[in-house]
Formats: sequence, C-alpha cells, structure tokens
Amino acid sequence: MAKSRQHFSSQDSSLSPTSVRSKEWEGPSRWTEYFCPEPSPMTSRSSRTAGPDGQIVQSAGVSHKGLNMQWVVQLTEVAEGLMAKMYRLNQILGYPDPVGHTFTEAFWKAGVFPNHPRLCLLLSKKFPEHYSKLQLERVDKVALDALHDNAELHLQSLEPWVQLLLDLMAFREKALRLILDLSSTVITLLPHQNSLILHAFMDLFCSFVRVNLFSEKIPRKMMLQMYNLLHAISRNDRDCDFYHRLVQFIDGYDPPLKGLKEDLNFVSPRIGEVLEAVGPIIFLSTDTRKLRNEGFLSPYHPRYPDILTNSAHPMRAQDLANVTSYREWVLFGYLVCPDELLCVTSIDIALVVLKENLVLTLFRDEYIFLHEEYQLFVLPRIIESKKMAKSGRTKQKEADLEYSVAKQVEKMISEVHEQALLSCDAIHRERRILLKQEIGRMLLFFTDQPSLLAPNIQMVFSALAFAQCEVLWYFQHVGIASSKSKAVRMVSVEIDPSDPTIGFLLDGMDHLCCLVRKYIAAIRGYALSYLSSCAGRIRFLLNTPGMVALDLDASLKSLFQQIVQHLENIPKPQGENVSAITCDLSEFRKDWLSILMIVTSSRSSINIRHLEKATVSTGKEGLLSEGNAAYNWSRCVDELESQLSKHASLKKLYFYHQHLTAVFRNTMFGPEGRPQHCCAWLGVASSFPECASPIVPEEVTKIGRDAVLYVESLIESIMGGLEGLINILDSEGGFGALENQLLPEQAASYMNSASRISITSTKSPKGAMGFPLPGHESRPENNASIKMLEAAVQRLTNLCSVLNDMEPICVLNHVFVLREYMRECILGNLRRRLLAVLKTDNDLQRPTVLESLIRRHISIIHLAEQHISMDLTQGIREVLLSEAFSGPVSSLHLFEKTEEQHTGSATEAVCNWYIENMIKDISGAGILFAPIHKCFKSTRPVGGYFADSVTDLRELKAFARIFGGYGVDRLDRLLKEHCCTFKLY
Repeated sequence: MAKSRQHFSSQDSSLSPTSVRSKEWEGPSRWTEYFCPEPSPMTSRSSRTAGPDGQIVQSAGVSHKGLNMQWVVQLTEVAEGLMAKMYRLNQILGYPDPVGHTFTEAFWKAGVFPNHPRLCLLLSKKFPEHYSKLQLERVDKVALDALHDNAELHLQSLEPWVQLLLDLMAFREKALRLILDLSSTVITLLPHQNSLILHAFMDLFCSFVRVNLFSEKIPRKMMLQMYNLLHAISRNDRDCDFYHRLVQFIDGYDPPLKGLKEDLNFVSPRIGEVLEAVGPIIFLSTDTRKLRNEGFLSPYHPRYPDILTNSAHPMRAQDLANVTSYREWVLFGYLVCPDELLCVTSIDIALVVLKENLVLTLFRDEYIFLHEEYQLFVLPRIIESKKMAKSGRTKQKEADLEYSVAKQVEKMISEVHEQALLSCDAIHRERRILLKQEIGRMLLFFTDQPSLLAPNIQMVFSALAFAQCEVLWYFQHVGIASSKSKAVRMVSVEIDPSDPTIGFLLDGMDHLCCLVRKYIAAIRGYALSYLSSCAGRIRFLLNTPGMVALDLDASLKSLFQQIVQHLENIPKPQGENVSAITCDLSEFRKDWLSILMIVTSSRSSINIRHLEKATVSTGKEGLLSEGNAAYNWSRCVDELESQLSKHASLKKLYFYHQHLTAVFRNTMFGPEGRPQHCCAWLGVASSFPECASPIVPEEVTKIGRDAVLYVESLIESIMGGLEGLINILDSEGGFGALENQLLPEQAASYMNSASRISITSTKSPKGAMGFPLPGHESRPENNASIKMLEAAVQRLTNLCSVLNDMEPICVLNHVFVLREYMRECILGNLRRRLLAVLKTDNDLQRPTVLESLIRRHISIIHLAEQHISMDLTQGIREVLLSEAFSGPVSSLHLFEKTEEQHTGSATEAVCNWYIENMIKDISGAGILFAPIHKCFKSTRPVGGYFADSVTDLRELKAFARIFGGYGVDRLDRLLKEHCCTFKLY
C-alpha cells in the first residue's frame, strides 16, 4: 500500500495547486500518462493506425470536413486509465461505501486521508457546504489542531487523488463535447451502413457512462473538502483555485445518473436509433432454437448439408460476433437515456436484455445492481412521462399511445427483476449447452475439412465471442445476492458451481483457437485472395456513371485511388509460400477510415448516401459495403492474433480466479468432468498478466503472483485427482477385487468349513467364512463395480495422455511442465503407498502380501506409463532403492540429493519389527527353529502372527525380493548385533 502511494506522489512532484491548475486544460499532452507505452516496431504498425475495434487512428491528414476519430479512440483509452486509477484507490482504501458513509478501519489506516473520522465524515456529509460554515473546532478541536501541525504532509498524500478528480472533470468535458459533436454530425449510425464509426462512437459513449458511474465508488466529496481545508490551513485561509469548479462538477454528478441524463439528453435520440438498429441481432442471439435450426453457427447449410460453406447468413454471422457489445449498449443506453424506452420496439429490446442480467459491470469486477438502478432512476422518469401523457389525453390523440407505452414500460421495469432472478441462470445454461454442441461440431468439421476454416472465419469469431460472453457472465454472477425492490431482503442467485458446461466451453475455445493458429497461413492466403479480387470490384464501382457524376473533390478521389493501389499491390499467394509473405495493411485501413470520416460527416458535400445511391444500382454490393468487407478481411492478414484476442481472450477471469478455482474443483473430477479440460483451465492463466494497467505499475507484480498461485493451486488439484485415481484402482474395491487369492490359513479354514457342509446343501460357504472367493467379480451383481473400474482406468489413461501432451504453461517468467509434476506425483504416491501398506493395525504386513500390493501398484504405474513419454520404471527403481538402502544418500551415486538426507525408512520399519517381536521376545514366545519345516515356530502369536507365518522360506524370499540386498544386509546386521548381546548375557 505504502509503495503505491509513494509511486503516485513521486510521479507528480509538481502537484501544487498552481501547477494543477496550469495542467488542467492542456491539449493532448495532459493525457499522455493514460496512453499505453509505445509498442515495439513490429506491433506499432497496426496498433497506432487501426480503428474503432481496438486501434488508434492517426487522422492528421484528414480534411477538416471529416470527423476527428483520433480523439474518439484515445479518450476511450483515457477512460480505461481513469478507471484503473479509481480501482487502485478503492483497493488502497479497503473498498469504502461513500454513498452510505461507511468506512472500514483499513480506510483510515491507508494514509490517504487524515485519521480523524469525525472531521472527515462531517465534511463529506455536509457537502457542498464550505468548511468555514461548519464550526469544525466544536466538532473535534484536537483533530483540527493536529491538521494544522501536519497540513503539508496530508496535502502531499491527497494531491495525486485530487489530480484524479481534475482529470475526471476534464475528461467529462472533453468526452461530452466530442460525443455531442459526433451525434450532430454523423449522418448515419446504423450497423449495416457505418459499423466502424458506430463502434468507435458507442465505445466512447459507454466508457463515458462507466467512468462517471464508477466515480461514485470513490470518496469524492471527502477528498475535495479535506484537500481544500488543508490547502486553506497552509495558504492563509485561501481556497484552492479549482475548488468551486470541482464542487459544481461533483454536485452535478451526485448521483452520477442525474448528471449523465442531463448531459446526454441531446444525444438521446441518436442512442435510441442505434439501439433499435441492433435489436434484431439481440433477438437472434437470445433465440437458441433459431440459432440451432437455421445454422447461424454451423459451417454447413442446415437445409442443404451438401453445401459445405454456409453462406446462408454471412452478415448475421459477423454481427453475432458483436452481440456482447450490443447488449452493453442497450443496458447503458436506456439507463442514461430513459426517454428512448417510450417506444414499442424498445420495450422488447430492453426486456430481453434485462431479463438475463442482474448486474452491470463497470470495470473489471466492479459492478452495479442493474435492476435497482433502473427502478431508482429510470422508473420515475417513465412514471412522469405517463402522468404527462395522461394529462394531455384531451388535447391530442398521440397522448393515448404515449400513455399506453409508458404504462407498458412501467410494468416491464417493475416485473422484470423478479423474472431475471428466476430465469437468468436457466437462459444462460441453455445457451451454454447450445455453444457446447455447436463448438464441438465446429471442431470436428474443421479438423476434417480445414480448407473451409478460412471462408467461415467470421463464424468462428462469432462462436468464440458468444462463448467468451457466457463464461464471463457465469463468473460475474457467481455469489451475487440481489435485493428485491419491494423487500429489502437479499436474494442470492442460484448459480450451479458444478456446472460442467464451463469446462466444455473453455476447452472448446482453446481447441478452436489452436485450430485457427494451426491453419493461420491458409486463412491469410484466403484473405489475400479476397482482397485481390476486391480491388477489381472497387475499381469497377469507382468508374460507374453514378460515381463519375458525383464529381468527387481531389482529396476524396485521391484517397479512393490509394485504396485501389493498396489492394492491387497485395502480393499474390502462390503455392505454399503464404506463411513467408509479410504484408502490412495498416495504411490501407488508415486510408479507408479517413474516407469514412469524410463521407459520414454532414459537413462533407459528398456523403455516405450519395456513394450508396451511385454504386448500389449496379446490382452488386455498394462501394462502402465492399470497402468495409475489405477492411474486415485485411485484419485477417496481419492482425489475426489481435482478432483472436478480442473474441476469445479470457483475461478478465483473473478478477474471479477464486471462483474459477472452486468451479474447477467441483467439475473437473465430477461425473461429467473431462480430463482433457484441465489444459484449458490452466491455459487461462497465461493471459492474466495482460489485465495489469500501465497506469498502476505495481499491478504487474501482484497479478503475476496471483496467476502463478492460481496455476499452482490447479496443478495441486489435478495431481490430487491423479493420485486419487491411482489409489482407487489400487484399493480392494479396484484391482484388488480382481486378484483375490486365499492365504494358506484362509484356504485351510475354507476346506474345513466345506467338509462339514452336506454335498446336497445349496448353501454357499462364502457367507460363513466372511471373505470373498476367487472369481466373485464375475457374478452379475458385481457388473456395476466392474464398469466403474473400467471408467476409472479410462479416466486415468486419458488424464495421463492429456497432461503428457500439454504444452508448457508460461506465466511471466514461470514455466510449468505438467509432465514433470505428473512424474513427481506418481513416484511420491508410490513412496507413500509403500510406507502405508507396511503395517496393518500397528502390526507388520506379511512380506508376501506386501509384495503383491507393491506389484499391484507398480502395474498401475506401468499402465499410466504407456501414455507418458518418460521413463517411470527408472523412477520406481529409485523409490524402491531409496526405501531399501539404509544410510546417507551420498553413498548412492545414482542420486543427486543432499548428503544429509537419509533413506531406508521402509527397511528400518520391517527390520525393527522382526527384532522387537522375534528376537527380543524369543524366550517369552517360545520361538524355536524347526529344521524340518525350515522356519521358526512359536508357542503363542508374536504380534499378530505365529512365528512360522512370517519366518518361513517363502516370506523371507518375498522380503528379499522387495528390499533386495540392502534390506537383507540391514536385517543381517541387526540380527548379529542382537545375537551378540544375547551371548553377553
């Protein structure tokens, strides 16, 4: 904690009130710290010239008539940085509740605020009243005197966070001005006409809303009031220069939704237009039956299976990849623009999305309760509209329709929370089952027909995006307790922690990404071929009479010519040299975005509608449709990895890694768990360090450490499962049930019992003897246990095969090789098993029985060894040798271990039992050697046996086979030592 505060204070030593003011309204340089550091030359080609879907646009060369998209993308990045700082502040302060004025002990000990709760709470609760009106000396005179003594020190600790408030205020003004400008100048924001600009605009819109909603979670009022008080103490009762502006900003956004509604009122109609346009895609994404029956995620046509490339819904497949963004747009859009709900189609769109969500994620794992916010801030506005419509019924006919719609919206918002509590998990479980099936079919199909992967790559992205959304939704809602609107009591959402579909989705996503990477050259080759053919189509469209008649200005005409040149200069893929082609299409994308910035602006004389009318009459795709398609395919040439990362990255699961571990343990070794899924669960950790924000450098260390601990925890669970499978097979209910042999005593007892039973009797002697007879496993009533045994063998071999084939997992500078962990687990389990079976009920296990148990365990290891590419037999020898040899390990040259380590615990235990029970009690037990039987005899049991049971030739040979020459030597030395002792007596 202290390190974090030192970082921020030392980072900006010029944060005096005057320097803060001078910095406040600077140009782009004021946001420099919020931008990602410059990438390497290899990655800078794409990351600084791309567009709305994760790229930065350098639009310096764009005409003044065009849109300034550079700031749109950069401010979205600034929003991420601001939220990262607020998230870090919340961590330092122990996650306070500024709205309820609830602050923990950690808050006051964090060192950000003076540890004077009475003063701080008063300043916060009385906001925006000036401190001079609060008579602070009457509240806590001692605390006020302490503030006078340490004002400069407290000022220094608060300055970085007050700078954050200034940045939030500056971001609000800059982003709002840009949003209003775009809303008033962009001609169309429909996804099928202007998707690139639309996504950039809506990303900024959602980021703007997120930042301001998140700001309510930090103690803004206390921070500003205390800073101003400290400033006045150290500056002769003079307020800091920015105090009144910040008071106005914070008060206007208290609560944030009040300020957001006022600020975005002018943008509201455009937001409503966008949300209605994406409604059909949202409806489609929620209709699992239609998705399945019409093959939207299927690589072949559902009604015509012979048509392998599914061209039934090419645009829909591309739109489905963005459905996660569309849902967020709906939730944020109607929350801050409630007037747009007063439309029949909007009611259906909002209902579908609200019914399947309970929380609205702001940043990482920070969220707000969705339905509570709608009931507190949206419902009053709808009720107000209903009253206005009711009062105007006699004046205009439209009022009846307005009243009816407002009443429907009121009913929907009031009831949808209850519906969501009951049905949201079932809705998402059904969707996860659909994705499990569709991704499974995709993998089988594309593995068999890899040549069809490239034409269907957009469909693959859609499937990945769908699965990503469902996995994140699951973990975002695990453990959520939502309060009902009419009852204060909390209702927990029933999320099944042992849902096996999560493992299937993680595994399917992992295999699908591996398949794309395997055939990346083929995908690039297909994309290059498409772009080459696109060049001719665009040139043809530019020369149509309609385009000639438009009389484009010189700058726009030049940009179109550059587009054609870029496409015509693309290298032609020939044979198998596609992977060797290096092609940078960032300039092509930059020029195409420049064209879009011009033609979608109302300030331009030639706009998007002119171009569509001029080229669509040819009967082919319009010019803009061709250009947008070329833009998307160009990203499959040099940015395929970033596309995969966008649609399939699960790095956000880091913030739920504790739930992730719990769900893994519940599902991995459950009845529907699959050993092959563990690779995907482990592989997720590789992306965790990407969550670290460059704004907060210490996050890299913390997240990296957590990722390593997550992997170690999962490996421990996996190895525990592996050990459990081996032990199940090694138990008496496992392979032990298949190799039952009667000991000599048992056989004699059985024969005696059988001789006393009448030959005509049908009664089995089994029940009388109390032990199973050989061959009992073949009885019909034991079929179930045999099937379970076969399933355990299958699961063991599958797990060994999967872990053996798994690539090393890299997390920062840590590399985890599962084969090595598996070897240590198997051999360590063998050692523990050997020591465990030495004795039974504090007595020695007979050497012949011990030998059979060890052989059984080793046979299971050999079974696993067939699926592992390493020599476990050598490891078995080392374990047996280390337990047989009694002495320092340094004497054994085969081992590379410390000289202090001693071995032979198994040999010591057996030899000591012989000495304690046979030698020391030789007279008391009446132990004598019987030459005829070649063994020792005793008059009473020694330990749990008569002497001949453990000293005959068969038992001693078994001892020699188990412990070898080292064990025999040890027993011989102990015998000689104690025999010498007897001679002395």
